[in-house]
Amino acid sequence: MSSGFNTDVRVGDRVFHVQTEDRGPSHRVIDTAIYQQGRVVHRHSTNYEHLTVSVQLSDEALHRRVADQHKFIIDELRAGALDAQIDAATRQSPAQPHPPTNVEEIVVQLLNPKAWLSAGKVLLDVEIVRKSDQKPQSGVQVEALIEGSLRDTQHMATSDEQGRVRIEFPLPQLGKGDLALVVRAKKDAAKHEIRFSMRSRQSQDPANTAKN
Repeated sequence: MSSGFNTDVRVGDRVFHVQTEDRGPSHRVIDTAIYQQGRVVHRHSTNYEHLTVSVQLSDEALHRRVADQHKFIIDELRAGALDAQIDAATRQSPAQPHPPTNVEEIVVQLLNPKAWLSAGKVLLDVEIVRKSDQKPQSGVQVEALIEGSLRDTQHMATSDEQGRVRIEFPLPQLGKGDLALVVRAKKDAAKHEIRFSMRSRQSQDPANTAKN
């Protein structure tokens, strides 16, 4: 299992969201997307299939490659190396309206990113904070699901006064395509989402995984 990376990057008066994740064993691609105002303005993908043929690529080594690509794209973005591609993508896509200035942006954070799955159970300790000052946010609706499972079931909860929420559910029966844990937070017009790509071992039957 390899976690993805999500970073907001300010360049001048523009704010970009950079998301990098491993697309899983069925694709063997590390994919980075740069978002501006909700639309993709640049994408960079690296295929690592040749590495799995010649050597045994460990989860730790793959995690480092995902982290290195994420950092590389952020450095390129800050250095202006992607300006031409981003400007071209912006011209091709219709502009989207800016969110209302009175909307307080929120950030959803998974407090146990390395231990949320154990013995066939999903246990998520989540914290919601205000982006501007990192203060906990209560009354935020939080939704969690396993994208790519055979049954698309959402699990809901609401954050307490400390901005915390715990969501627990059995790991559903998994499909054979791309799999990801998705955690979404929403309060009024403010919303945020994080994703963690899931890499099932090729020798392991997803159906058996759900029963463990």
